[in-house]
Amino acid sequence: MTVSSLPEPHFPFDDLSQADLVVDSVYEGGSKGNMGDDPLARLFKGVGNQGGIRYVGSPAKGSVRLAVLYTSGMDVDWPDSLDVETGIVTYYGDNKKPGRELHDTQPKGNILLRDMFAASHGSEEERLVGVPPVFLFQRELGVGRSVRFRGLLVPGSPAISPDEELAAIWRSSKGRRFQNYRARFTVLDHARISRDWIEHLVSGGHPLESDCPMPWATWIRKRTYVPLLAPATTAIRTKAEQLPDDREGWAILEVIREYFRGRDHHFERCAAALWRMVAPRTGSLEVTRPSRDGGRDAVGQYILGHASRTISIDFALEAKCYSPDNSVGVREMSRLISRLRHRNFGVLVTTSYFHKQVQEEVEEDAHPIVMISGRDIIEILRSEGRTTVDAVRRWLNETVPLA
Repeated sequence: MTVSSLPEPHFPFDDLSQADLVVDSVYEGGSKGNMGDDPLARLFKGVGNQGGIRYVGSPAKGSVRLAVLYTSGMDVDWPDSLDVETGIVTYYGDNKKPGRELHDTQPKGNILLRDMFAASHGSEEERLVGVPPVFLFQRELGVGRSVRFRGLLVPGSPAISPDEELAAIWRSSKGRRFQNYRARFTVLDHARISRDWIEHLVSGGHPLESDCPMPWATWIRKRTYVPLLAPATTAIRTKAEQLPDDREGWAILEVIREYFRGRDHHFERCAAALWRMVAPRTGSLEVTRPSRDGGRDAVGQYILGHASRTISIDFALEAKCYSPDNSVGVREMSRLISRLRHRNFGVLVTTSYFHKQVQEEVEEDAHPIVMISGRDIIEILRSEGRTTVDAVRRWLNETVPLA
């Protein structure tokens, strides 16, 4: 089997039936221009060439031997995501339009999710029977039908409560309400999945035999997570990386700026609401009066610990409702930093972006500052189901009424 001599591993389409799965490697699609170009059907015999949730076996009979999750990464209504620093994956089920009950989907993907997460909290035997190995792939943009392997998954995460691992969430389309699943998985710390294990699974072999990855076997036996953690090597983002990368995102950001035009100080309450979405364990959060804020738009407390014994960390929040051509510079950041007390942290939310120099100084001096840019705002809202201009406008009217 050959691997092309590109900057990162690329597995040619003709070699896929013999290929191992290597984390973050690209698996090329075919070139005939039809469904036969799908690489996943070649990598996993029997999974088919359509759909986001695929499998070998039957969810209805509880006989799924392996599952494949595919995401384009481009569905703004259902924003699948991978946090590479924590190894946590957010993936949405297959009931994405009104007209069907939560589990009444033709591919039966939501049934698989329901049963898989239920079995994950059972005994070792229940996990072994009810939780198949799950492989995550993401569409490689601009490269035909090629996909990138993102890792071997197991349901849940040690950082997420059981109630949040699999949640049935409501959405609406054209006035009709419906439910879909939001599932949370963990990427296991295993860089290469052998072709031997894949073939063993497809043929119905015992999952813990052959070349079974040790982190997966450990999870099955003890429900102990060994996540693939990849801390960022740099925190410096370009302007383009901090602003929306799609038309709808730009439109949403413009709606927010227009809503607060001439009343920028009201954006502080919007920023505070966004921060609560990011940090739900935020306690008191008081938006200060513009005339006496002492340089801080809001002050609050973040709560740590178990309910029986908690501690609170004070923080200061500032909000800048700027146009996309106006960056947050050294002056604004210095103003926030100068007002942080010992063991406090700061949050700066902007509809624009942070200048490179600001990011470098915060990084070099290790200032405890959270920086939320325009693109981050869009992603926060989308993660909470506010995926359209109309939905965001309604949220603004409800959250920050100006009348």
